[in-house]
Amino acid sequence: MHPACAVGLVFAGCCCNVIFLELLARRHPGCGNIVTFAQFLFIAMEGFIFEANLGRKRPAIPIRYYAIMVTMFFTVSVVNNYALNLNIAMPLHMIFRSGSLIANMILGIIILKKRYSVSKYTSIALVSMGIFICTLMSAKQVASQSSLNENDGFQAFAWWLLGISALTFALLMSARMGIFQETLYKQFGKHSKEALFYNHALPLPGFIFLASDIYDHALLFNKSELYQVPVVGVTVPIMWFYLLMNILTQYACIRGVFILTTECTSLTVTLVVTLRKFVSLIFSILYFQNPFTLWHWLGTLFVFVGTLMYTEVWNSLGMPWRQPQKKEAKKE
Repeated sequence: MHPACAVGLVFAGCCCNVIFLELLARRHPGCGNIVTFAQFLFIAMEGFIFEANLGRKRPAIPIRYYAIMVTMFFTVSVVNNYALNLNIAMPLHMIFRSGSLIANMILGIIILKKRYSVSKYTSIALVSMGIFICTLMSAKQVASQSSLNENDGFQAFAWWLLGISALTFALLMSARMGIFQETLYKQFGKHSKEALFYNHALPLPGFIFLASDIYDHALLFNKSELYQVPVVGVTVPIMWFYLLMNILTQYACIRGVFILTTECTSLTVTLVVTLRKFVSLIFSILYFQNPFTLWHWLGTLFVFVGTLMYTEVWNSLGMPWRQPQKKEAKKE
């Protein structure tokens, strides 16, 4: 597939995925488990047929390593979904997850003993400041909303703090998983599609522990109003339609990112994903009328400018005020 088509898949798939996820979460904030299970099941089935060749293809990376990676991946997915049920708004959720660069740098310094240039530290400082501003403003919004009902005020704020803690934990765990995956690829070679399959297939038994929650939300989905699917003409409960579209758009998003990683440089992939997050954020704010102050916009600007600075996109675009660094990148 041409890289331009892959970019289209990333923007269309990932942005639409965020829309359907918010439609699901707004109706039932605790539906993250059934959404994650459906996504994992679909991607695992597709990978079992086309990547694992119905189980006949041996994995290039030993299963014991995938077991460790899958444990972290499953934990990150479940915790991120639970955060939406802990008084965390979708825009803050997206901004906070954009702070993966901070977690990657911190763990890279601690575990891999990496050293970075001054521009890298500056970019991370911008991202940190942006996330801090957005988090602080969201905390004030929660406090002001809770003041309307003093009896529930402390409880609402406590849930919000728990949500922030959950996002922070998931951020660090995701960074640790990325470092572990990087070491595996150096040892066994890059097998992104294989890793995609095993990361989604191996965690499926773990959903047994979440079966009651998944079943309860399936019943809630059945009770939602009926919706006639365009073109097909089939009538289904609207929540199941949202879930189906979330699964399909998630698959398109992942496939687009996978194609980009094989066809383009890591810089291009990071830039595309960053711009995609920005478009998703803007759409979420405008379409769903999420509360977003001038301070939120300032924090968002810091996050994305810091991310672009970290990728050194200015050098790639040939900006006259920045000279390309010849050997500094090798230190990383």
